[in-house]
Amino acid sequence: MTRYLLDTNHASPLVTIGHPVRQRILDGLQEGCTFAICVPVLAETLFGISLLPRAKENRAEWSRLRPLIPCYVPDEQDAENAADLRVALRRQGRQLETIDSLIAVIALRNDLTLLTTDGDFKSIPQLKRENWLA
Repeated sequence: MTRYLLDTNHASPLVTIGHPVRQRILDGLQEGCTFAICVPVLAETLFGISLLPRAKENRAEWSRLRPLIPCYVPDEQDAENAADLRVALRRQGRQLETIDSLIAVIALRNDLTLLTTDGDFKSIPQLKRENWLA
């Protein structure tokens, strides 16, 4: 089964009952797929779901689902690899934000498929990506 890393745009829908991405992730868990986040995605997701009118309900639902989704913590080597990735891409005339570079190196290090809508990741050919919101 596939092992996924969620970008924020795929993690945030988890708190919305009936959202197709939420259902697909829950179905995937039942089928043996794994879904994880990393610390930068956790920070972005919590920020985003906490700004919405249903903030209290969103946080409660996130807390309920959170045990199903492991969280990768970037380490010093990830930080170095993320910086190197950004430098290499910049030399090719491409931009990648710091948080996105951390997400990418965590996915690469752990051989995870990144679920994202973010086109900036296309400039990393070795990164496996899927977009379930397309």
